[in-house]
Amino acid sequence: MDFDYSPKTKDLQQRLLKFMDDHIYPAEKEYADEMQANTAAGKRWTPLQTIEKLKPKAQAAGLWNLFLPVDSAEASGYHGAGLTNQEYAPLAEIMGRVPWASEVFNCSAPDTGNMETIARYGSAELKERWLKPLLEGKIRSAFAMTEPEVASSDATNICTRIERQGDEYVINGHKWWISGAGDPRCQVFITMGKTDPEAAKHSQQSMIIIPADAKGIRIARPLNVMGYDDAPHGHMEMYFENVRVPVGNILLGEGRGFEIAQGRLGPGRIHHCMRLIGLAERALELMCKRASSRVAFGKSVAQQTVTQERIAEARCKIDMARLLTLKAAWLMDVAGNKVARTEIAMIKVVAPSMACQVIDWAMQVHGGGGMCDDFPLAYAYAAARTLRFADGPDEVHRNAIAKWELGKYGSYGKNAEVPITRGG
Repeated sequence: MDFDYSPKTKDLQQRLLKFMDDHIYPAEKEYADEMQANTAAGKRWTPLQTIEKLKPKAQAAGLWNLFLPVDSAEASGYHGAGLTNQEYAPLAEIMGRVPWASEVFNCSAPDTGNMETIARYGSAELKERWLKPLLEGKIRSAFAMTEPEVASSDATNICTRIERQGDEYVINGHKWWISGAGDPRCQVFITMGKTDPEAAKHSQQSMIIIPADAKGIRIARPLNVMGYDDAPHGHMEMYFENVRVPVGNILLGEGRGFEIAQGRLGPGRIHHCMRLIGLAERALELMCKRASSRVAFGKSVAQQTVTQERIAEARCKIDMARLLTLKAAWLMDVAGNKVARTEIAMIKVVAPSMACQVIDWAMQVHGGGGMCDDFPLAYAYAAARTLRFADGPDEVHRNAIAKWELGKYGSYGKNAEVPITRGG
C-alpha cells in the first residue's frame, strides 16, 4: 500500500480545505441561527438556505459529486470526480469536520449510496428519472431497510413484502430510522423487502424503487436521536400500505437484494468512518484550543497531566483509525469488497468508538459548555454514538471478525457471512 495520496486527491484536498475555510466554517453560526428561526416559525422541516446558497459555489469550484466512483460513473453515463475509494476517503474526512457540510458538495448520506446503487443496478429509464436529478442536487432520497418488529441487524429478518401482481409490485411494510424521509425534497425511496419467503435465505430479499408520491406511503413520525431530530433531514417511522409500482422499478431482479446491499454498504462504511475521523479531528482541535485558554488550579487546563494524556491518546486513536480505514479503502479498490470484508467490518467497529471517546474527552475539557450547543461537540457526540448502530451494531461486526479469524485455524468461521446490517 502506498501511503501517499494521488496528485488528484492532493489537489482536491487543498481546494476542499480552502472551501471549508472560506465558506463552511464561517457559515456555522448562520446555520444554527437559521435552524432556531425555523423552529420558532414552525418550519423545522424546511431546506436550509445556508446550505442551498453554498451548493452553486461548490459546483463552480469543481467540488460536486466527489463520491461517484469510476465504475459507477462509467455505468451511469454521468460523471463525478471519478475517484477510487482510497482517493475519496481523505475528502470525506475533510467534509466530515462539520456534520452538514457533505450536503453542500452533494456527497451526503443516504443520497451517495442511493446514487451509486441506481448507477450500478438501475435501468436506463430509472437512471434518467432518478439518478440525473439526484446528481444535479435537485431532489433527495431515502433508503428504507430497518424495521421495528424485527432485529434488523440481521437483514434476513426484513419482512416487508414485495409481491408481484401482473405488471406491478405491491409493497406492504413498516419501517423506521429511515434517514432523509422527513426532507420535503425526498422524492424516492430505495426499499428492501421479501419477494419470495420460500427461497434460500439470501435470495428472499429484493430492492425496489418507490416514488415518494406513490399512494399508500404514510409517514408516522420523526424519531429524535439523543434529543436531536436532525431536521430537515430527519429519521422517520413510516408505513408502506398497498403501495404499487411498475415491475420495472425492481433493481437487478428478484432475490438480488443482498447482492445490491453488499455493493452499496461497503463504500458507505468508508464514507461514514472517514467523516467520523474528520469529526474527531475537529474535536481534538477544539479540545486543544479550549485547554490552552482555560485556567484551573493555578495553571492552564492544557498543563494538567490528565489533559495531556487524553490529547496524546486522542492523537494515537485518530491516526490508527485513519490508517485502518485507508487500508480498507485501498483493499476494496485493488481486490474488491469481498476480499476487504474483514477490514470493512473492523473500521465499522473502530471508527465510531474512537470518535465517541475523543469527542467525550473534548466535551470534558469544555466543561459545562461542552454539553450545550454553544459548541458543536454535543451534536457531534450524538452523531458518533448513532453510528455505532447505523450500518450494523458493533456486536454484529465483531462477531463476523471473530468468525473469520477463527476460520484461519479450523473449519468454524470459514464460511461466515459478510454482515449486511442496519441499526434497529
